[in-house]
Amino acid sequence: MILIDRFLSDEQDPKAVEKVLGKLNDMLTSNEELIYMAVQKKPAVNLLPDCIAVSNKRIFYCEPGNFGITMNFKDISWKSIKEVSFKEEIFGSKFICVPLHGENIITEYIPKAQARKLYQAAYEQLEAFKEQLKQAELEDRRSSTSPVTVNTVPAEPVADEVPHALFSQPSAPVEEPEDETTLKLRKLKSLYDKHLITQEEYEAKKADILDSL
Repeated sequence: MILIDRFLSDEQDPKAVEKVLGKLNDMLTSNEELIYMAVQKKPAVNLLPDCIAVSNKRIFYCEPGNFGITMNFKDISWKSIKEVSFKEEIFGSKFICVPLHGENIITEYIPKAQARKLYQAAYEQLEAFKEQLKQAELEDRRSSTSPVTVNTVPAEPVADEVPHALFSQPSAPVEEPEDETTLKLRKLKSLYDKHLITQEEYEAKKADILDSL
């Protein structure tokens, strides 16, 4: 339930505020909050003045109908508003709402103190909405931008970075076939190692082979 006292701080008409709040209470959506309400004060006597209410989501225009028996409500959301302003005159002030499309919405005969606070509340909410919209667009732009892949050209390998396999490997030494003398000495040594000949026979035969060179 909306408390009426907070909307009577600037000499608003209590009857008008009470009647408007009774209707607006059922019109507010989830997480929507009324911030300020201004009430007309015309020079001539009027049964029920027009009211303007600002919430965190929109502006309500409340106009009496059928000689004050009914109320007509119109609203415009912050996303549809370009800017707001007010102009002080002899009999109160004008509150001006400039929509993105269509004609300006002008409400006259608003007491100057109420007009200033109405403008301040509306301006702050409009700027807050624009900032949220800007942040949302920035986030969408970031999420839709794919990372750019830069094609890099591989650098030429430095001399000491060239794989070892690229250098020519030294070939394994090729064993030359043993000559006849070496073969005879090897066989003779094998006979001696197997104790098939004595040392004297080994030395004598070895001397004979060497003498034949």
